[in-house]
This record gives sequence, structure tokens and C-alpha cells, in this order.
Amino acid sequence: MDYVQMTAPCGLDCFNCPMYHAREDENLRRALSRRMGIPPENARCEGCRNEGGVIAFLGMSEPCKAYLCTKERGILFCGDCKDFPCDHLHPYADRATQVPHNIKVFNLCLIKRMGVEAWARERARAVRETYFHEKWKL
Repeated sequence: MDYVQMTAPCGLDCFNCPMYHAREDENLRRALSRRMGIPPENARCEGCRNEGGVIAFLGMSEPCKAYLCTKERGILFCGDCKDFPCDHLHPYADRATQVPHNIKVFNLCLIKRMGVEAWARERARAVRETYFHEKWKL
């Protein structure tokens, strides 16, 4: 798998997303469709870079600002930017239990430290699992 292509510029791990897996799993696509209240044909995604930064199942009609910014600056990841972190990566509580957008900065730091391949193989799934399923720790 091309982990650079399947990791959004903002650090989201598209390769671990249920909507990415729903491309090839009809049962998962139907379940996501019911849960999200969207047609089954929309309950899928090819990944941020493959979709040009427009994630239809999120109701987007234009590329996200982080995607556009990295394209304009000619960088692969927001973590490569001299202005990292910026407001394009700001965490939000709205829908935090449904979408993993609050793990972006943590992922980008791990990518910078480990490299995208090692992060993808060794940590990305665990970060997502911790975010959605572990208890809050201080």
C-alpha cells in the first residue's frame, strides 16, 4: 500500500477509515449508510488525496483548507510546514466521537518522528483505537 497516498495531508489515516474499507465491503457499506443516514453508494471513500480533498460523505463540495494549503505550498503533510500547527488543524468537539479529526496533530508529530511508513504500520491503527475506544487518561 502507498501510505503517503493513503494518508491525508492533515495526518488522517485514510487506510484505516471504515469508509475506505466500505469500498469493497458491501455489508460495511450498508451498515455505514444506515448509521449515517446516507445512500449506500455514498457510504464509501477512496481517501483524501484520491478524492482531491473533497470528502463527499462528509457533505463537502470543495476541497478542505488543509488539503489546498499543502498543495499551494508544495508539501506532502501539514507537519512539514513552517507554520505547523495552524488553524487548519484546530481540534473541534463537534462530531469528535464520530470522526477522528482531533488526532491529526498527534499523527503528524508521529509521522515526522517515525516516517510515514513506520507510523502507518506500527502506530496509526493504535492511535485511532485509543481515540475511539480507550478511557481518557491524564
